[in-house]
Amino acid sequence: MKRYFITGLLIWVPLGITVWVLNALIGAMDTSLLLLPAHWRPEAWLGMPIRGGGVVLTLLIILVTGLLTTNLLGQKLLSLWHIVLNRIPVVNSIYSSVKQVSDTLLSSEGNAFKKVLLVRYPHPQAWSLAFQTNVPGELMPQLGTDYVGVFIPTTPSPVNGFYFYVRRDETLEVDVSVDAALKYIISMGVVAPPQPADPN
Repeated sequence: MKRYFITGLLIWVPLGITVWVLNALIGAMDTSLLLLPAHWRPEAWLGMPIRGGGVVLTLLIILVTGLLTTNLLGQKLLSLWHIVLNRIPVVNSIYSSVKQVSDTLLSSEGNAFKKVLLVRYPHPQAWSLAFQTNVPGELMPQLGTDYVGVFIPTTPSPVNGFYFYVRRDETLEVDVSVDAALKYIISMGVVAPPQPADPN
C-alpha cells in the first residue's frame, strides 16, 4: 500500500506544482486585460470572462514594444524614458538596479553566471555550489585582483541567496553547466549534475 501511495505522489506532485505555477502565471497575465476599456474586454462581448485571454494580450504588448523600440525613433523615445525615470528619486535606484539585472539575464549578450564553483560556506568544513558573477571592479584597490564575486543561491529557490567576494584560490571550479547546477539546487540535491565523461 505504501509503495502504491508513493508512486501516486510521484505522478501527481510534479503535475500539481506545474499546474499551480501555470495557473499563477496565467492569472498574472490576465490582469493585462484591465488595460483595455470595459466595452473591449471579452466578458463585455461574450458575456463571460475568458481564462487566459490576457496571455495573448501580454505577449502582443511585449512583441509590439520590441518592434517599436528597434527603430531609430523608438530608441530615442526609450532613451528619453530612461532619462525621466533616472531623475525621479527612489524610483531611479530601483529601476536602474532591476534593469541592469534584467539586461544581464535576458540579453543575448548577457553572461550572468560565468562559471560554477564550490566555495567554503557556511563554515570552513562545508562546500556550497556557487556561481561566479564578476571580478570586484572598482573594489580591486581594496581587495586585489585575486578575488572574484560569487552568488550562493538558496534551495529550492535559487533567486534568493548571498553575494560574496572570495579569494580565487579558495574556490574550486566545477565541470558542470550552469543549467545543470541550477537543477541540482532546485531539486535540493536529488537531481545531480551529470558526471563528466572519462576522456580515457
